[in-house]
Amino acid sequence: TLYAFSTENWKRPKAEVSALMSMLKRYLRSELKEVHRNNIRFQAIGNIDGLAEDVRKEIAAAMDFTARNTGTILSVALNYGGRAEILEACRKAALALLDHGDPIEKLAEEDIQRNLYTHGLPDVDLLIRTSGEMRISNFLLWQIAYSEIYVTPTLFPDFRRDEIFKAILEYQKRDRRFGDVK
Repeated sequence: TLYAFSTENWKRPKAEVSALMSMLKRYLRSELKEVHRNNIRFQAIGNIDGLAEDVRKEIAAAMDFTARNTGTILSVALNYGGRAEILEACRKAALALLDHGDPIEKLAEEDIQRNLYTHGLPDVDLLIRTSGEMRISNFLLWQIAYSEIYVTPTLFPDFRRDEIFKAILEYQKRDRRFGDVK
């Protein structure tokens, strides 16, 4: 999952936001055939309804074009915030309980997870943070509960295959315990 545009990014100058949306549309048009040729399914997560109509149309076209692909899923987080995602998932899960007449005490992690944007995808194993920033920036808060984090000073536009290999090699050295002491 790539974090392309957060809910907080709307605070940036209007010209910058406009440029980012134009870049997104241009990228979707220019790379879509390559994504499809590699059997990658494109999906967008976040509050997509909050984006401009022209952007939503490009996203929908990309998702439709790759919908039957069975390989890797490329999720792009747009107008996304981890807290907002969890809040929305909790609300939906609670409403489902109320609709069935169940008490709120029956609310389980699975009920919330089922209502996340990433439902059906595995939790994140490795979070790669570019630009040397030592923060997670409200990204996939639920899904990274037991993720390993790799921080690189490389900026995202310069992040290439050799950087991915470095991150994976570092990840392979780690002892993942998922809260256990073993």
